[in-house]
Amino acid sequence: MPSRKFLKAEQVTLTWDTPGLMAGVDEAGRGPLAGPVVAAAVILDIRNPIKGLADSKKLTALRREKLFDEIRAKALCCSIAEASVEEIDRLNILQATLLAMRRAVEGLRLKPKRVLVDGNRIPVLEMLAEAIVKGDARVPAICAASILAKVHRDRWCAELDLQYPQYGFAGHKGYGTLAHMAALREHGACPQHRMTFRPVSEVGVKLVVRVGS
Repeated sequence: MPSRKFLKAEQVTLTWDTPGLMAGVDEAGRGPLAGPVVAAAVILDIRNPIKGLADSKKLTALRREKLFDEIRAKALCCSIAEASVEEIDRLNILQATLLAMRRAVEGLRLKPKRVLVDGNRIPVLEMLAEAIVKGDARVPAICAASILAKVHRDRWCAELDLQYPQYGFAGHKGYGTLAHMAALREHGACPQHRMTFRPVSEVGVKLVVRVGS
């Protein structure tokens, strides 16, 4: 096994091999109680490398923001997609995540020949695809996708916080923190809460005031 931090796509153990463009795919937002699940797909330019790529969870918010702009500028192409709260509640979070991933791949300007997806499940795609466990720490394109998805969703939460400041979305990003749970018990669920998630369904919906309405 190579000792370098990242593995080249060709060095990842695959059941197939084909020349051509490779896209990395990752998601953000499977665990929160509110908001969409976001997926990103990235095809990096090997002639224009990006330094400092790493699993988005291991980077500071400031570093993620800087890399977000650099990835958008230097990648051959990239795509960010969502599955909405309504789709999460209708399909379940796993199927909604796979849907967002498929949308991200289909949104790429260039069509990849193969796709590497972080985790152990892959969406239905037209091209060859393989799941890579801990891919966000092994494959640079997946790292880049994890950063795009994370920053996009964090920005979405900051915007939601302006509409519903009583929940503190800018801080907890929709996760079930003590502060978030206390706000849910006091105010009930807002339209962007996932009603099929037990902590939300248990408190139900109250008349939630939206700032500016």
